[in-house]
Amino acid sequence: MLRFPIPNARPSLFPKPSPQLLPNTYAYESRPMVKPTGFREYDARWIFEQEINLMGAQALGLGLARLLAELGVEREIVVGHDFRSYSASIKLAMTAGLMAGGLKVRDIGLAITPMAYFAQFALDTPAVAMVTASHNDNGWTGVKMGASRPVTFGPEEMARLRDIVIAGDYRYEAGGAYEFVADFPARYIADLTARPKVSRRLKVVAACGNGTAGAFAPKLLSELGVEVVPLDCDLDFTFPHYNPNPEDMQMLHAMAAAVKETGADVAFGFDGDGDRCGVVDNEGAEIFADKIGVMLARDLSNGRPNATFVVDVKSTGLFKTDPALRANGVKVDFWKTGHSHIKRRVRDLNALAGFEKSGHFFFNAPIGRGYDDGFVTAIAILDLLDRNPPKSMADLYRDLPKTWASPTMSPACADEVKYAVADRVVARLEAMQARGEPLAGQPIRDLVTVNGARVTVEDGAWGLVRASSNKPELTVVVESPTSEAGMRAMFEALDRILRENPEVGAYNQTI
Repeated sequence: MLRFPIPNARPSLFPKPSPQLLPNTYAYESRPMVKPTGFREYDARWIFEQEINLMGAQALGLGLARLLAELGVEREIVVGHDFRSYSASIKLAMTAGLMAGGLKVRDIGLAITPMAYFAQFALDTPAVAMVTASHNDNGWTGVKMGASRPVTFGPEEMARLRDIVIAGDYRYEAGGAYEFVADFPARYIADLTARPKVSRRLKVVAACGNGTAGAFAPKLLSELGVEVVPLDCDLDFTFPHYNPNPEDMQMLHAMAAAVKETGADVAFGFDGDGDRCGVVDNEGAEIFADKIGVMLARDLSNGRPNATFVVDVKSTGLFKTDPALRANGVKVDFWKTGHSHIKRRVRDLNALAGFEKSGHFFFNAPIGRGYDDGFVTAIAILDLLDRNPPKSMADLYRDLPKTWASPTMSPACADEVKYAVADRVVARLEAMQARGEPLAGQPIRDLVTVNGARVTVEDGAWGLVRASSNKPELTVVVESPTSEAGMRAMFEALDRILRENPEVGAYNQTI
């Protein structure tokens, strides 16, 4: 182990960050740049070289070390990085700041995010900082952080971290050290595969979009006893086919085509840092993750009276209305979208599991350790199939009541104004409800404002508008339990309200 003790020094020795510097200049190469809006609700996201530079990543490490000291956390942290061309450089710059702040850094190298979370347990290390931009387009970077396993930072910690970094309010401390943990992915895979093999003969497509999960998914699934069809598992940080995002219809279409071509029983799609999982069934149907959550909740609640599940506000209304869940006495808590929010809520309520429409699933014991892991989700779905022979994935999907739901749609909206726009939409819908004004031709039955506005009308159709937590955009989702026309009517009604705000731009996709 290498150790580099750093003597106490005045905080002013490392410069205060600038919000913007011009690349290829002296200032850019000699001063840290950190754009304040990169500190999101529950993690950090920047466009590398435009919103943060390497010295900015070093400032982030110094600020994180200061925050961990304030939180009273033991002075050790796990770090890792995804496969983007610049991620290792950003991680090492951040590591320099962490060490300067007196932390022992345990580096697991190239990894998916759940490996870093697992390392907190396996290495008995309290804190984590994983360099990843997840499924964001190339050019983006980010860091997912936590100091109390299995949860990650929420808005309070992120706001305090922002204030420390932007003010340059660092603290140099002695005792910084570095350790590289060799072959850690093998330890992670061994942990997930130390269980009985799948008893059914299953052929599984593993789609990774050339993201980091491709280095591990085929091996892990093979060791579980299924036949694996790799799809875009070669690592390529240019993402030549599509972004590794299981909410993206292009990725889901590729998975469906692979299922039909190979006769696979199911396809799993893992995002760029491996903490999410999307699903396509054996008939090529692209199943949104919230519906997968209903299927898993049905299965897991059997024999577990009064099981509690946490779901995000983007998720299907079936969590409240499904007859099978009602018969099992399931309790459902709709909560704020975001991996940190749901993870914390699952812990606080001691829920059996938590589900997000984006594909983040959180399983408490005996299934998981409470954090989001796309591979653990895939294993849970394989177990679902194993417990329900001879039903196929399509059969289990058909067992659900029919609804008409949109994909997650994302109209552009600048980071600086998106929360204000979302607040205006909330106020507009609250005023409509107070006046008894209809939406999409129906009375408003319910309005949930825990995270943006989730509005439900008389026949059960609902729509959501919220600010995205990690990109300059809003999030829009609609669903109807009665018809496609009802879904479209809800979308058109919400879109008209959104268009009252000139800051709202074009959608990435629509219905």
